[in-house]
Amino acid sequence: MTRKRVEVAAGVLLREDGCYLIGQRAPDTVYAGYWEFPGGKVEPGESPAQALIRELDEELGIRVTRLRPWLCREHLYEHAHVRLHFHEVAAWEGELADRVHSALAWVRPEGPARAPMLPANGPILKALRLPRTMGITQAAEIGVAAQLDALERALARGLRMVQVREAALPEDVCEAFARAALARVRAHGGLLVVNEDEALARRIGADGVHLPARRLMAAQERPDFPWVGASCHDRAELERAAALELDYALLGPVLPTLTHPGQAGIGWDGFAPTAAGLPLPVFALGGLAPDDMERARDAGAHGIAAIRGIWRSPRD
Repeated sequence: MTRKRVEVAAGVLLREDGCYLIGQRAPDTVYAGYWEFPGGKVEPGESPAQALIRELDEELGIRVTRLRPWLCREHLYEHAHVRLHFHEVAAWEGELADRVHSALAWVRPEGPARAPMLPANGPILKALRLPRTMGITQAAEIGVAAQLDALERALARGLRMVQVREAALPEDVCEAFARAALARVRAHGGLLVVNEDEALARRIGADGVHLPARRLMAAQERPDFPWVGASCHDRAELERAAALELDYALLGPVLPTLTHPGQAGIGWDGFAPTAAGLPLPVFALGGLAPDDMERARDAGAHGIAAIRGIWRSPRD
């Protein structure tokens, strides 16, 4: 059966406390009672961003002043093949005045989800639980004690996702370090993934595994972990990560880095089109620091990942 294709713009309204807005579909609509992100169909001649600005004015009575591209997901309903263009609504003017839903609710990403959720919107909930900053360890370079101290300080500043990437450490030292790092991250309610070494990740009970690009392109299926991501350098690798239904990807380097001397980086003008229109969150990587967060998200990144830039304190 051929289903008509429908382009839909959906908005993730975010409050300063991290909560997002969803609405419950009215009784006289398809999927009545289901929860969804606000938005609607893209009309002929509109871009998804233009459609969303219009829909949020019509549905909620607000005027969007800052919109960011985020994810694009497709879903086959019985009546249509829907492609949803999700945008983060970072700022708006006016008071919310719901005109189409039975109810509205502000929901914490880590809290219980409202049910039932529209099937096309469900996978977005996990992406919203993904922290915006990833710190990548460098214990082999600066020393285990120094790295654990830097980790403690970064966690105190709000870091909630860490990738242990320590192939240069002896195996026993690496495992001891990974266990110590995991204990610290868990104490702050964060996530820890291990680069490439699935056996180590399982032994210590890590939250997931992170695949280098070569492992990503050789993989036939998604590793069996709650969280799985990959390092990518181009669109083909990002699309492979999406095909394996990974939870996130890193794309870079965006700017020049000490790790890749002499490599210019793809720049923000290269990052934005390469990461656009994908169903999984993409972190910007390469020469970045916390001050780059807004620029990264405006370019469509979920957030930033960094080695040196994350561990430096603001006064450094």
